[in-house]
Amino acid sequence: MPHRILQNRRAFIKTLAGTAAGLAGSGAIGAPLIKNPGLERKLTLNNMHTGEKMTAVYWADGHYMPQVLQEVDHLLRDHRTDTSIQMDRQLFDLLYLLQRDVGLHKEFQVISGYRSPETNEMLRKQGQGVAKKSYHMQGKAIDIRVPGIALRDVQRMALKLKAGGVGFYSRSNFLHVDVGPLRHWG
Repeated sequence: MPHRILQNRRAFIKTLAGTAAGLAGSGAIGAPLIKNPGLERKLTLNNMHTGEKMTAVYWADGHYMPQVLQEVDHLLRDHRTDTSIQMDRQLFDLLYLLQRDVGLHKEFQVISGYRSPETNEMLRKQGQGVAKKSYHMQGKAIDIRVPGIALRDVQRMALKLKAGGVGFYSRSNFLHVDVGPLRHWG
């Protein structure tokens, strides 16, 4: 093989390797958010519409806990239609990292977790500022607030994680976080 082709091929491979390494460390979609799989992960959630509360270890001994995850999925259901789906597990990891930063003893007040297509369309028609293809419908988004912590502070902590979308809604007093592409608004 001519020397010039080998150099180009090596440069191409180096570029690919660098790109892959950059994506793995960037919180890009599909990349693990938590690097140490041995830690126990716990969330404290309070659904503001149903009154249901839970503190649950959803990851232990290097594995997600299926029964606990089903309970969390149920708590995060669409309260209007009483339907739930399997929420994206990376969303729970994002919440865990955020809860670690705001204080492990703090709870997330859940404004909206899963949102059915019917509920999403109804809220859109009411002019609630709801996206037509909301990540809530895919189980990849949650709207929260943390009692005792300024919403701007929670927003700053979420932005530092660089793990997806962060939307600040000061009028409605909640923060949207999702595990979609990296972006922010509000």
